[in-house]
Amino acid sequence: MTVVNRVAAYASMVKISHSVFAMPFALTMLLVVSKSWPVRWQQVVLLLGCVVFARTAAMAFNRVVDAEIDARNPRTESREIPRGIVSHREGVLLTGASVVAFLLTTACVGTHCLILAPVVLLVILGYSILKRFTSACHFVLGLGLACAPGGVWYAITATWAWEPLTLMLAVLLWVAGFDILYACQDLDFDRANKLYSVPSRLGADGTRVLSILLHIMSVLCLVWFGFLFGLGLCYWLGVVLFSVFLANQHSVVCRLGFGSIDHVFLTRNGLASVVLCVFVALDVLFR
Repeated sequence: MTVVNRVAAYASMVKISHSVFAMPFALTMLLVVSKSWPVRWQQVVLLLGCVVFARTAAMAFNRVVDAEIDARNPRTESREIPRGIVSHREGVLLTGASVVAFLLTTACVGTHCLILAPVVLLVILGYSILKRFTSACHFVLGLGLACAPGGVWYAITATWAWEPLTLMLAVLLWVAGFDILYACQDLDFDRANKLYSVPSRLGADGTRVLSILLHIMSVLCLVWFGFLFGLGLCYWLGVVLFSVFLANQHSVVCRLGFGSIDHVFLTRNGLASVVLCVFVALDVLFR
């Protein structure tokens, strides 16, 4: 396999395209913070690096520890490690390299960030193990992605505050809401293999209702965030569009069934986060 093919295999394994879930919210917080705090371009580069390395470590670790489970699941048996495209050893090395890169990058951002880096790693890596013990794993995944905007706030301001928790909570609820919906694809497999997930406990209908409730609460948190930071018309338009994308996701799944989840998972949720970030940028630039 050529170097290009090898890199492509690694990128596919860690789902680079799914960066649209964490990165836009990190940028959203960065844009909002820049209204009150000076932000240097070096900080922007380092913070983006932190998000990329943390996410790569989390995804690579997930693929390594779930390799045996993935090989038994018809939906995931074609993933890179079960198919032998990427070896177990390569997955471990990629995880280790990403963890080291994340720690080095956070150290460059500041000592205050490096001190908290192990806690972030515990959350984002721990998610992959938790589904063997608790259905709360979906919310831990949400917490992991919520660390992105929270980390940006703390990196720039070096202060503790409750205001950024509103955006973090919005991300946590949003991610948990679409992850439990996504997990409905594995409902029967999870039950048969004694894996913990919300769908395996609540069933498909209960999960769908909970997902809708979580997304409603996520939007309410975005409203709270907007009022706290005095954001303008562009932001509120972004929140409306964010809500429309989430509502459309639930409408499609309700109409077409869980077979449509793979399609709407990335497109609707990815578009929702990117569009919100773009409208925050417009709000910051033109006010």
